[in-house]
Amino acid sequence: MAAGRWQWNDAWIFVSAVIAERLERDRAMHAALPVTGASLADLLAAADFLNHSIPDRAELEDSMRKLVGAGLLEVDDDFVEVAPAGEQLWRTRPFSGLSSAVLTLQTQLNRFGEPTDPTDPAGPGGPDWSLDEETYAAAVREYSLRLADGR
Repeated sequence: MAAGRWQWNDAWIFVSAVIAERLERDRAMHAALPVTGASLADLLAAADFLNHSIPDRAELEDSMRKLVGAGLLEVDDDFVEVAPAGEQLWRTRPFSGLSSAVLTLQTQLNRFGEPTDPTDPAGPGGPDWSLDEETYAAAVREYSLRLADGR
């Protein structure tokens, strides 16, 4: 893909966020807890489920900046929620099953429009959201503990 276009990683992170948020929403509703969005560990778990790997910090930060900048995701205190525009994109995608959801969403993202340059301070994604090593490492540790506990 040409520079400036949505990449496979962007779609992978978006689909992971959708899955993670829905699972967290269901869990919270069944436990009568407030819905807060998906944690970064939830997102890493969904990413691992989809691709049998977790994104590294730079991949996650780059994609999240683009997705937040496009108004598709919202991040608050490291909790990720699918924004109304992201919900619309997800709901109007051609249904192709989960196994090809990332490729389908990459196509949909490229129809959605050009992503903003996440390093452009003037862009809406700009440097507003960053993922420091400590926060990323804590999310990886939390996800690793869940795997060890069989959750």
